[in-house]
Order: sequence, then structure tokens, then C-alpha cells
Amino acid sequence: MDLSTISAAAPATAATTSSTSNSVLSSDFEVFLTMLTAQAEYQDPLEPIDSSEYAAQLAQFSMVEQQVTTNDLLDQLVLALGANDMSSAANWIGMEALVDGPAKFQGDPITISPNPPITADEVTLVVTNAQGNEVQRRSLPIGAEPYEWTGLRANGDPLPLGEYTLQIESKAKGDVLVTEPALSYTRVTEARIENGATLLLLNNGYFIEAGNVIGLREPS
Repeated sequence: MDLSTISAAAPATAATTSSTSNSVLSSDFEVFLTMLTAQAEYQDPLEPIDSSEYAAQLAQFSMVEQQVTTNDLLDQLVLALGANDMSSAANWIGMEALVDGPAKFQGDPITISPNPPITADEVTLVVTNAQGNEVQRRSLPIGAEPYEWTGLRANGDPLPLGEYTLQIESKAKGDVLVTEPALSYTRVTEARIENGATLLLLNNGYFIEAGNVIGLREPS
């Protein structure tokens, strides 16, 4: 009877059945001890197995058992953290999230949150369509107060419904200081977990990771 074959098979069995590790390891360990005892009983008295070999094989099996148990505990921890993230994200449903990204104009005003440098003396909202063409420039008050972009042209006609990129251009004495994306408020309609990440579905149809939300507020 070759005990080295048994000791080599034990880790493979444990590794491929981690989902039921407790019962499988217990069963395998009992089989391992039974076969170890049988080998000791029927060994050749003229060539007895070195006791250090028994110790090494037992230590190897113990290490596999500990590793599988550790993996199970890590899996449980990941599931618990995911459940906590989902629980927290679920509280955001119905709230308005402040995000950086394209805005989908659906006829309703879009609230943006400009934050120009304190040295700026001129602030402009620059709007481009999905094709990258500039369709509107609008002067904004100098400050960080929320601003509602209505999507209306100068003559009062609405722009076509669709996706737009909103940017804030800040100037001082005629020189451009910075051009940066305009942060906009969008309502959260759904939360889900995919590939370990907590995703939020916004009412404009876009998904965003919860970690990319800059602010939250009650629906206006």
C-alpha cells in the first residue's frame, strides 16, 4: 500500500470540494487515518516506515485542512461585505446622486453643480451633443450654487432629446483657467452587485459604480 499516493490525493480532494469542506475533510481525514493505521499494521517489519514520514503526511493533511477552512471564511466575509454594500446602496434608491458623466436630456431640466476657481471672473456652460458638436454656450453666475440647465435654445425651442456633455469653462481676464465636466444630479432607480462591484442605475439609463458618486440629496 503506497501512502504517498493517499497523501497526494487528499489535497486535490479538498481543493475541488471547498463548498462542502467541513464534511468532506472530516470524511477524508477518517479514511486517511484508517489507511495509515492499516499501513502501520501490515508494514514490512524488516523495512519499517520512518516515523518522520507519518508526521510529514499528517502535517501536510493538516495544512490543506487549514487552507480550505481559511478560503471558506474568506468567501463568507466577501458575501457579508457584499450584503452590507447592497444594504447601503438600497438606501440611495430614490435619492439624487451627484455624478460626473454625460447627461441624458429627456425634456426635463438637469441640475448641475458648478465649482469654478475663486479667481474666475467669467463662467460659461458649454454643451456638446453626442456627435461632439458644440450646440450651446450659456453664461453662469460665478459661484457654486446649483444651476438648472433647461435644454432650451435662445429662442425658447428645446434641443433634441438625447445625450449631451456639459462642461464648465472658467476664465480670468479673458484667459481660460480650466474646462472641466459639469457635475449633475440624477435620480437613482436601482442598485445591484455585479462582479463584486455595487452598481447604481440612474434614471437616465446609465450605470455608475457607487464609489463614483460625489454627493447625494433628497429629490427636488
